[in-house]
Formats: sequence, structure tokens, C-alpha cells
Amino acid sequence: MSRIFVYKLLRISVIAVVLVPLLVRIQGLGIRGGIVTAADIKPPVPVLVELFTSEGCSSCPPADALLGKLDSLQPIPGAKVIVLSEHVTYWDHEGWRDPFSLDSITQRQARYEEALHVDSSYTPQAVVDGVTEMVGSDARKLVQAVTQSAAKPKAQLTIQDAGWSDGAVHFAVHGGEDVAALKATLVAAVAVDSAESSVSHGENSGKLLKHVAVVRVLEEMKRGSEDGRALTLKLPAGGGSEALRLVVFLTDRHTGRVLAVAQQTISR
Repeated sequence: MSRIFVYKLLRISVIAVVLVPLLVRIQGLGIRGGIVTAADIKPPVPVLVELFTSEGCSSCPPADALLGKLDSLQPIPGAKVIVLSEHVTYWDHEGWRDPFSLDSITQRQARYEEALHVDSSYTPQAVVDGVTEMVGSDARKLVQAVTQSAAKPKAQLTIQDAGWSDGAVHFAVHGGEDVAALKATLVAAVAVDSAESSVSHGENSGKLLKHVAVVRVLEEMKRGSEDGRALTLKLPAGGGSEALRLVVFLTDRHTGRVLAVAQQTISR
């Protein structure tokens, strides 16, 4: 199956899943001529989509492409999709070592395996707002999960004073008044805005694989870190000059649900 065919198929799938419900929604509002006014539009709710993937997995490229389309097209009404591509290590022994794989990501997925009652870790796996999982290439289920998450309000979270120096991202996070009462943990991730690899071995041998928002470091911060204190995330040595994305989110300490999420692009 050619990359062009897969690209067209993914684009048609996303449009079909999103456009038909949107037309029904507009008709149901009784808006004359399908014209939506400012009064009809609410600010989009940020929704976090994590994709556990690997360059050693032949089933993963379609999921990587779908994540890229959700990121670039933002096709879901009422949602601002914030994506993270998280590369696991357990495919690295199958002939190709994924240059973006991290042990910490494999461990993170293992925690989801237990919390979401999944039989075993697998790729590609998408997790929406920390509580809903599905096969990462299933456009219909992914769009439905994002739509459902966007229907729930989130707390306010703001990134301030973010910048790059000395091989690290320095920043502060401020939570709104509604954050103080939450029993939540702040998680921060730095991701490369985009990346690609020419794979020479393994299941994807001969393919040029492209990714978005590739996580290079992800850490849980100390309790109360959303109070505006100075925070730092250091990247692994050997990074390039690509733009970075800083993604911060609050998770419920008991359920794992994402209660607030924000992102910012950083030049280096």
C-alpha cells in the first residue's frame, strides 16, 4: 500500500468522521443558511492525545500520519487537540532501534496498561486525556473520544517565561483559581516539533517515517509546581536545532484524567 494511498485514506476518514456530524450539528442549531455567528462559537477545549508508537512497528505509520493530521488540521469542532508522539523501547530488538525511544515512555505506557485495564502494552495505542484508549490508527474512535473530552470543561493553565538555554527549557506554569482546589499532579513534556527517519532495517525497512511532537523528555513535577515557580527540563545530549513544543498538563492523582493542559512552541 503506497504512502499516497494511506495519506488519502486517512484524510477521507478524518473528514468523514468530522464533517457529517458537524453538518448535522449546524442544522440542529437552526442557524439560517448554516452561518455561525460569534455568539454561537465557544473557545475550543484543549484535549491531550498521546500516541504510543515505534519506528520498529509496521502498524504504526498510519497512526503517526493520523496524529499529524489531527495536529495540523484541527478538524474537531470545539476541541484544540494537543498531541504527543511517545516512542516506546520494546520494539528496539526487532532489527531497528528507534532513535526517539525512551525507557520512561515504555514505563509510562505500562502505568496506563494497569490504570486502563489493558491486557498488555501495544502499539500503536492512543490515549485521550489520560482515561480513554484505542488503537492509534482508528480515526473514528479517536475522533469520538476527543469530541467527548472536549464536551467537559477544563481548568485554566498558563505557560509563562518559557525559553531555551544551556540545553534545557526554562519555564513557569500558573494555574487559575480553580486549580488550587484540585488534587492533581503537574506533568511537563518537551517534544521536537517534527522529525523524520530513513529506516534501514526491521518491519519498516526502506521507509521514510515522519512524526510530530516527538517527546524527548517527560517528567512529573513536584507538588504545587503550577504556582509560578521556575521550572527546568533538560533535554538529552545531541539534540538538533528544531523547534520544540512544551506541553504541560495536570492529572488527577486518583483517576489519571487530564484536568488542564497547555502548550507553547519554543525556538532554540
